[in-house]
Amino acid sequence: MSKTASNSIHELIKSLSKSEKRYFKIISSRHTIGEQNNYITLFDYIDSQDEYDEAALFKHFKGETFLNKFSITKNRLYEAIMKALDAYHSSSSIDASIYRLLHGAEILYKKSLYKHCKKQLLSAERLAKKHDRYGLLVEINNRYKKLIETEGYHNIDSSDLNKTLKEDSEYLDKLNHYSQLWKLKSELFLLLNNKGKARSIEELQRYNLLTQELTKSSSKEAHSFDSDYLTHHIYSASYFASNDLENSLIHLDKIIEQYKDNPSRIKQEPNVYFSALSNIIYIESKLGNYKKAIDYLKELKTFPKVYKIDLTRDLEIKLFSSVNSIELTLLIHQGKFEEAVGLSEGIQKGLALYGNKISPLRKSHLSFKLGVAYFSLEQYHTALEWINSILNNGELDQKEDLNAFVQIVDLMIHLELKHQDLLPYAIKNTQRFLKSRNRSFKFETIFLKYLNKIAKSTDKFQEHQLLEKVLLEIKEIKNDDFEKSALEYFDFESWIISKLKNKPMPQIRKEVYNKLIA
Repeated sequence: MSKTASNSIHELIKSLSKSEKRYFKIISSRHTIGEQNNYITLFDYIDSQDEYDEAALFKHFKGETFLNKFSITKNRLYEAIMKALDAYHSSSSIDASIYRLLHGAEILYKKSLYKHCKKQLLSAERLAKKHDRYGLLVEINNRYKKLIETEGYHNIDSSDLNKTLKEDSEYLDKLNHYSQLWKLKSELFLLLNNKGKARSIEELQRYNLLTQELTKSSSKEAHSFDSDYLTHHIYSASYFASNDLENSLIHLDKIIEQYKDNPSRIKQEPNVYFSALSNIIYIESKLGNYKKAIDYLKELKTFPKVYKIDLTRDLEIKLFSSVNSIELTLLIHQGKFEEAVGLSEGIQKGLALYGNKISPLRKSHLSFKLGVAYFSLEQYHTALEWINSILNNGELDQKEDLNAFVQIVDLMIHLELKHQDLLPYAIKNTQRFLKSRNRSFKFETIFLKYLNKIAKSTDKFQEHQLLEKVLLEIKEIKNDDFEKSALEYFDFESWIISKLKNKPMPQIRKEVYNKLIA
């Protein structure tokens, strides 16, 4: 029997919080007859398995009657858990509260308690209007129409019908406007995910065309909280993709302001606010506004507590990966490499705890930044371990720009470890990889052109001559908008200067940082 057969029940149980598990057991313990008695025992056994193993389960419960039709037993257990979750979270969100009122209205309607039904619909309508739930408002209006018909149009005239028609049109306009914005945002992010930031005039024009589409689709009449957010989100992402960080920041500021003016939305949609904070930290740091970036990082760490948000597993994982990634970036940028590697133990524990719940890209960014920190401290073997954890995993999408820089830093580590026999082969592999992508930075070409020569240099003088040539060519491209993002992955300039001046890289990086904030 397969160990992984129908593991959805295992995935569901493992996703539950301690309080959700406790609530399920309280509900299930009320059943005292029949198969229901087995639910808690079966639940606990499946919960104890790190990986779902149905063969082991059958062996453990050998002789139990519920094994005879185990697929039915699993389905019933799954349904019982979902019912418990539904009850547990019945008032945990605005949508859940509105649906609960609508369900109540439906029950009252079937009992012919029409006044009671209308009262429930009024409560649902007030809640939906307060929180811009236009799709639900259309549904509520449909329920009103049904109620009007059932009551034989009692106390209804043409003005009431016109009012209902007008409301329907307004709600549908807002929904249509939001759908147009959502499509535009999705097209933008498809392009951004596949191509990354613009690296040519042609790519820049593609992003500009999307921004022009946004201007065409704007509608003051159909605006809502969600459409206003989407508008700023699209502008911010489009400007970011076009390397216009100043304008990207303007729209991120508007998103932060919009949510702070509506704190209930932060509580309802913590993931959206989390993303806005993460993005604004990145942009502020890239613009050299380090104090603001650090202040926003403090807010990112504390906002769930400030707004009394119950952390979901998803948000918990995002906070772990993003907070650590941002802290690593800021510490590396300040030259505080010792503090950066001090985060490694906690990061290792988090990676082990959350496993494949963390996306390959997030894992790779954490590993890469730790590799860079160890490299900068000349702890090359440890740096190689972190870089190899990315190269050997193979989970990272080959289209990601990070992939190229993982391979380049890998080459730099082998250079520092004086692996001259390995380097020519590794360089050819990297060149082959970059060529297969049909998309490379000028920097990658420059660096690889000199790397093999540097590895073969016979003395310090020759090595320094080559490094000075690399440094000169890097300085020529560093202000090129299409090349800036390449140099964000690793401070190649400081690394070269540290070798030319024979100074530790942390010292050089701190000197650069102090000049930036002076």
